[in-house]
Amino acid sequence: MTSKAQAGAALWAKMPKANTELFALTYGSLVTELVRDYEDPIEVNAQLDRIGHSIGVRCVDEFLSKADVSGMGERMFACSTLRDTAEVVAKVGLKMFLGVTAEVGGFSQDQKSFSVYLQDNPLSTFVELPSESAQGGDDLRRLKYSQILCGVIRGALEQVNLKVECNIVRDTLKGDEVNEIRVDLKEVLADGAGDDYKEE
Repeated sequence: MTSKAQAGAALWAKMPKANTELFALTYGSLVTELVRDYEDPIEVNAQLDRIGHSIGVRCVDEFLSKADVSGMGERMFACSTLRDTAEVVAKVGLKMFLGVTAEVGGFSQDQKSFSVYLQDNPLSTFVELPSESAQGGDDLRRLKYSQILCGVIRGALEQVNLKVECNIVRDTLKGDEVNEIRVDLKEVLADGAGDDYKEE
C-alpha cells in the first residue's frame, strides 16, 4: 500500500460513517426525484454535476482540516504536478469521503488529462438502469447516474486553482468492466484568494 493510500485509509478511519445501504438508497432517491422533476437525462446530469460541485468545494476544507489534525499536512499532500494531484484525489480524497479505493492512469502525452478508475462505486449499489428495449430505456441510457462524482472532483480541484472538465466515460451500470472518470485540465487559475486582504 502506498503512503497516499495509507493516508487515505487513516483519514477514512477518522471520518464519521453512514450506513452504506442508506447512503446508496438516499442518493437513488435524489436521482429519481431529479428524473421526475426534469424528465431530460441531460438536464439531470447537469443538476447532479452542479450539486457535486458544491460538495467538492466544501470537501477541500474538510480534507485539509482533517489532514492537518492528523499531522499529515502539507508535506504529505504537496502537489507540484497534475499527476501528484490526481494521486491525492484518487487515493486519499475518494477513500476519505467514500471509502473506495481508486486508481489513476491514462495520462495524456502533455500530462494535462488523466482517468480515475473505480472498481466499486457505492452510489450504484442496488441500481439497475432500464435496458434500451424498455419503454423510455433509450432515453434513460443517457443518464450518467454517478455524475455527482464528476462535480465533486471539479469543485474540489477548483478550490486549489485547477479548472477541469470531468466526464464519465465508462460505467459499470452500462455494462463496462470499470467506472472511469476522465479529468481534463483546462486552466490553472490565478490565486486571487488574498487580494481582498492586501494592505494598501
